[in-house]
Amino acid sequence: MEKLRVLLPKGRIFNNVLQLFADAGFPLAMADRTYRPFSAADWLDVKIMKPQNVGELLELGSHDAGFTGIDWIKESGADVEELLDLGFDNVRIVAAVPSKYSTNANCDKDTLQKKKIVVATEYVNLAEEWLLKQGYQYRILRTYGATEVFPPDDADMIIDNTSTGQTLKDNGLRIVDTLLESSTRFIASKAVMANKEKRSRIEELVMLFRSVLDGRERVMLEMNMPKNGFEEIVASLPAMRSPTVSPLYDDKGFAVKIAVKKSEIADLIPRLKKSGATDIVEYDLRKVVP
Repeated sequence: MEKLRVLLPKGRIFNNVLQLFADAGFPLAMADRTYRPFSAADWLDVKIMKPQNVGELLELGSHDAGFTGIDWIKESGADVEELLDLGFDNVRIVAAVPSKYSTNANCDKDTLQKKKIVVATEYVNLAEEWLLKQGYQYRILRTYGATEVFPPDDADMIIDNTSTGQTLKDNGLRIVDTLLESSTRFIASKAVMANKEKRSRIEELVMLFRSVLDGRERVMLEMNMPKNGFEEIVASLPAMRSPTVSPLYDDKGFAVKIAVKKSEIADLIPRLKKSGATDIVEYDLRKVVP
């Protein structure tokens, strides 16, 4: 079978994707100054590229699948198939102006619409679409990183990505609008999804990646429960399907095992203890495959 050619994103997304591969069972070895990590899986060919280029390279057919933010897919207009929202590296694409302008967004807009403004951004297409809708007269200045340093001397506004907004605030900027919310996606070439063998391999990766992500959201709880009131207690327990139950030695109660969301633990454990559960043990899961 021909190798599956996968693009990994250079930059802030990279480490999360690298960990995802390792947790899915495909650790990648990295040598210094290389753009081609090594995988023990002989069917996998991996290359590192800038996330801005991933969508278009998949559309062109030089690679089969890859990872990038939905912001760069929208920016490039790449015609690709989205397979899985990985839910990490969440950012917002925002418009921000120097804090010297009014704290009233309408006043900002009135002030800036009186002149032709310079807008610094890496997101040229997203910016242009938004600026036209807002009715601005503008000139776009393409940037190549560190967009927040351009105002107020070299730009009147920026359109950039931010996770917390702190970097913008530290540089004297204030967010006036959100254009898009983005996270990392696993995507594929539409052409390769028509290839039966490669599609099967990609679907296996999606299943494994999803099982890792689901595993990160859940923990396993094991406990012992008394016979008294057991049926009522166990019927109220959260579980993926139903609790796993086995009798204790000498018929003294039951051992119960449930996989639950981490968000439920803080309320669940005290409730279990009040219900008579003992020897409660919590541990992390590696993968969850429904």
